[in-house]
Amino acid sequence: MWSSTVIEMIQKGILESLYMTLLSTLFAYVIGLPWGVALVVFNQGGLKPKNGIYRVLDVLANIMRSIPFLIMLILLIPVTVFIVGTSIGTTATVVPLTVAAAPMIARMVESSVQEVDQGVIEAAQSMGASNWQIIIHVLLVEARVSLISGATICVGTILGYSAMAGIVGGGGLGDIAIRYGYYRYQKDIMIVTVVLLVLLVQVFQLVGNITAMKMDKRRR
Repeated sequence: MWSSTVIEMIQKGILESLYMTLLSTLFAYVIGLPWGVALVVFNQGGLKPKNGIYRVLDVLANIMRSIPFLIMLILLIPVTVFIVGTSIGTTATVVPLTVAAAPMIARMVESSVQEVDQGVIEAAQSMGASNWQIIIHVLLVEARVSLISGATICVGTILGYSAMAGIVGGGGLGDIAIRYGYYRYQKDIMIVTVVLLVLLVQVFQLVGNITAMKMDKRRR
């Protein structure tokens, strides 16, 4: 049962899961970070209130977050095929993972940035700082610990999404669990893949917690 072929398959599954998770997280933050900042900046009481833009961004985030990942995975098949040329495999899974994670990250960023003390922002404004300077050097810097903690949660969630993609041949540990643990009734492989997914989440959480503690100036 546990031949070298099976072990190599699980090792490959771990690498594929990491590939999908980390690449999707990177792309999702490219979209979600400015999206979340914009939600704060354009909201009432923000640096540049624009109710119309805020409403569009807010509604879009709510709509996208309300769609279950498996449904979004199917809905985005034409888009995925257009971008990467196929709808199956690890690279193809990055597309729906990114789209699903971006609004979640936007909300995480919005929540983190909103925690910044208004007095710090007013102090920067009184010294003549521009909105861009306040965003980059005040909001993102002051919210860095919360942003890192949020990123840790997002990575764990995206890893879970990547496992779900195994249902449609997305690759990674989820695909192994579905093909061997579910369809072939090999419960030992199912248990191992679940344990490995849990361990990966724990590793991400540990790294995130250590990084957040090092970045937290209040602990110095």
